[in-house]
Amino acid sequence: MTIEEILAQFPKLSVLVVGDICLDRWCTYDPATAEPSRETNIPRIGVVQVEVTPGAGGTISNNLAALGAGRVAVLGVVGDDGFGFELARALQDRGIESSLLVKTSAMQTFTYTKVINSTNGVEDMPRLDFINTKPMPEGVEREVVARLREFFPAFDLILVGDQAETNAGGVVTPAVREALAELAAAYPDKLVLVDSRLRVPLFRNVAVKPNQQEAEQACKDLLGKIDYPALRKHVGAPFLYVTHGGKGVLVVDDAGEAWVPTREIKKPVDICGAGDSFHAGSGLAYAVTRSAATAARFGNLVASITVMKKGTGTASPAEVIAADKLIP
Repeated sequence: MTIEEILAQFPKLSVLVVGDICLDRWCTYDPATAEPSRETNIPRIGVVQVEVTPGAGGTISNNLAALGAGRVAVLGVVGDDGFGFELARALQDRGIESSLLVKTSAMQTFTYTKVINSTNGVEDMPRLDFINTKPMPEGVEREVVARLREFFPAFDLILVGDQAETNAGGVVTPAVREALAELAAAYPDKLVLVDSRLRVPLFRNVAVKPNQQEAEQACKDLLGKIDYPALRKHVGAPFLYVTHGGKGVLVVDDAGEAWVPTREIKKPVDICGAGDSFHAGSGLAYAVTRSAATAARFGNLVASITVMKKGTGTASPAEVIAADKLIP
C-alpha cells in the first residue's frame, strides 16, 4: 500500500490509549522579574505565559488525532484537581475523548511542569513534576480494569503507555496488565501495542515497543544476556519493536529480525515525544496493513517529522506524504 492509501484508512479507525495520561505545562518565565522574595529572600521565577498539552499517553493521543484517526479516547486516572481539569480540557480541544478517565481525590494529576526562558526559548530551570509514588487505591484500580474490560471491544486498536518510573503510582498495575493479557488473547485480531519504560517482561500476549536501552535492560534482567527473540517469546508478543532513535527500528517477529531504517535527520530540533509519535503512527499503520515492517516504516516517517518541532510535536497527513517523497 502507498502512504496515501494507508492514511486514507485512518478515519475509519477507533483507538483507545490506556495508561499514564499526564498534563504537560510549558511555563515561560521572564528573567527580568527574578527579584528576591521579601519574605524569604529566595529569587522568584516570574512566569508570564503558560501553555498546556496532554503528555505521556496524552502525547500518543495527540499524534493519533493529528494523523486523522476517526476516534481517539484515553483511559487513565486523574486527580480531582485543577490540573485534572486542565488536562480534560486540553484533550477535548484536540478532539480526544476524556470521558473514560477515572477521577479521584486520592491521587494527584500526573503533571510535568517545564520552565522556559523567554529571552532564548531554552528550558533552563529544573522541572517541577507532580507524580504519584503510592500504589493506586484498590477502588480506583478496580474502576480502571472495569472500564478497560467494558470498552476494549469497541476499539480497533489499543495503545498502552506505561510511563511511570516510580515503583508504584502508575496506572498500568499488575491487575491492568492481567486484564490486557486476557483481552488481547480473547480478541487476537486487535493489536495491543505497549510502550513500557521499566516493565516490558511483565506483559503478556501484546506487542511491545521498547527502545534499545530498555530492551537490552529487559533482556539482561530476564535472561542475563541480550536475546530479543527470547524476550519476544517470553512476552508472547506477535512482534517486538526495538527503536534505535535516529537510526531506525529492529523488528522481531515470526520471520526473524529485520532492520527498518529511518530517514536521516542531521540536526533534530527536539527528540522529546519521538517515541510516542512512532507509537501512534506505527500502531495506526499496522491496523491498516497488518505488516509490522510496513508499520515501522510509517512510524519512522511520523517521528522524523515531530523531531523537527519544539516540544512534543505532531505530524499531519500532508507532512507524512511530503516526508515520504524525500526518501529515495
